[in-house]
Amino acid sequence: MKREPMMTLRTRKLSYAFGIEIFEIDLTHELADETVAEIRRLWNKHGIVLLRGQNITPQQLIAYSRRFGELDLHETLKPFRHPEHSELFVLSTIPVDGKPSVSENVGRHWHSDLSYTLRPPLGSIFHAQILPEVGGDTMFASFAAAYDGLSEKMKEVIEGLDAVHDYMGVENMKKRDPKLVAQLREANPPVAQPLVRAHNETGRKCLYLSEQMTKRIVGMTERESMPLLRMLFEHCVDPLYTYRHKWHPHDIIMWDNRSTMHLALADFAPGAHRYCMRTTILGKPSGYLAPA
Repeated sequence: MKREPMMTLRTRKLSYAFGIEIFEIDLTHELADETVAEIRRLWNKHGIVLLRGQNITPQQLIAYSRRFGELDLHETLKPFRHPEHSELFVLSTIPVDGKPSVSENVGRHWHSDLSYTLRPPLGSIFHAQILPEVGGDTMFASFAAAYDGLSEKMKEVIEGLDAVHDYMGVENMKKRDPKLVAQLREANPPVAQPLVRAHNETGRKCLYLSEQMTKRIVGMTERESMPLLRMLFEHCVDPLYTYRHKWHPHDIIMWDNRSTMHLALADFAPGAHRYCMRTTILGKPSGYLAPA
């Protein structure tokens, strides 16, 4: 693969609080190390990076993703893996052998990828390939900007608290095959994560919770926990801290799972198809198995 020389990156902001688009990147060619380092700097700073017009192969997506770290092979999510590339997580509404795709309803809630694991990912790199004529948008929210927007007293209240993330809390589990749900439950027991995490590359503090998977604060009951967790979640999705992305074919968005969360909207007609692939870049170990 031809390696491109280092370039000065031309950019534009995507929203007030976070997100940036980088122009004139061509991932059919191998990027210079200096260019990758600058993309990483912008990614750390802005939380999400948009690269449009990337008509690349699965192998090229994997190769580009590896420039940012070790890739997850999705061992705990085997039903969603690409049949030929374990590094790729497939999100599709296209039926398989006459049956609905197992990933048809994945991501329909606010979440940070794999927060319910003991090694939550650094980031995800998502490639949109087949899209509905209209809809199929994705919402993003900045954990970092939301944390900055809290009062100093609230920051004191939540500092040092851990919260339980449980994959089985996802509402659409009720729509999935019971055998698949049992397999996912065994592979993904509840995990406790800090409610406030410091980004390990920038040091910036970020909230860390999920709409459906964050069940309670460690040491508290669900009933005691919910008022605080609900307030924090609603604060995170204030329009001031969010961005809605309307996909174009071959868009790539890189999102930082340490400082953002996202929601795949079901805002397209039944029978319309969406096919996308994602790599997942492993992060630092975090959390512990949740106490009963």
